[in-house]
Amino acid sequence: MTRRRPTRPVSADDLLTELGRLTAQALERAELQQARVELAEALQRELLPAALPELPGLHIAARYSPARHGLDIGGDWYDGFWLPDGSLAFSIGDVQGHDVEAAAFMGQVRIGLRAVAAGTADPGEVLSRANDLLMSMDCALFATCSFLRFDPASWELAGARAGHVPSVWATADGAYGVTASEGGLPLGVLSGEVYPVTRRLLPTAGAFVLLTDGVIEGPSFPIEAGLEQVTRVVRAGVGADPGELAAEVIKLADLTGHTDDAAVLVLRHDGPGGGTG
Repeated sequence: MTRRRPTRPVSADDLLTELGRLTAQALERAELQQARVELAEALQRELLPAALPELPGLHIAARYSPARHGLDIGGDWYDGFWLPDGSLAFSIGDVQGHDVEAAAFMGQVRIGLRAVAAGTADPGEVLSRANDLLMSMDCALFATCSFLRFDPASWELAGARAGHVPSVWATADGAYGVTASEGGLPLGVLSGEVYPVTRRLLPTAGAFVLLTDGVIEGPSFPIEAGLEQVTRVVRAGVGADPGELAAEVIKLADLTGHTDDAAVLVLRHDGPGGGTG
C-alpha cells in the first residue's frame, strides 16, 4: 500500500502569487486582442477608397462605422470607380468573419472586383467572374456583395447581388421601395454561379442607398424592421446632401445593437440634365 505525502496547505501568499500570474496572463491576452482589433480597424480604413467618383447630376457619399464594441471589425466595404467605357461602377459588401483576416480578404475581393470589371461592363458577369476567381484561390472565407453599373448616357442603373441585403430607393415625386430582386449565392461559395441583373432608369431626381447588414440587423432587431427604418430616412432625406443622408442612415445601426461593422453608400441623382444639387 502506497502512502501519499500530505499536501502542503495553500497559504495566502500562494493564492496571491497564483492570482498575480492569472491576472498577468489575462492582461497579456487582452492587450493582444486589442492590438488585433486596432490593426484590423487600421487595415480596414486603409483599404477603403480615399475618394469616390462623381459627375454632374450624380452625387456619391459613403460612411463606414466599426462595431460598437470594437470586436467585429474588418468585413464591410464600399467602392466606386470609373470603368473603361466611361460608366461608373459601385460595390458594397460584407466578408464572412471579422478581425485582420477578414480585413485582408475584403481588400482582395474589392481589388478583384475592380480588375474583373475592367474587362466586362455587365454586373452579373462581374460577380460571376469574381466568384470563380475566389473559388480558384481556394479561399476559406466568402463575401456577400452588390455590384452596380451606372451609364451616364442612358441614366440606367444596372445591378446584381451575391447574397447581399437589398438596397433602398426613393424619388422626389414620392415613390420609394426596396430592391427585392433575385440574387445569387455569396462570392466564394459555389463555382459557376449565375447572378441575374436588374436594370432601372433614373428619369426622376432621387436617391439609391446601398448598405450592409450591420445597419439593419442585430441580435434582437429583424432585418425587415431595419429596412423599414432605412426607407423612412431615405424618403425624408431624398433631396438632402448625400453625405448628410449617409450619416443619417448609418446612425440606424445603433438601433440594431451594432454588433457588426456597418457601411452605407448613397447615390443621389438629379435625373438626366439635372443641375448641380
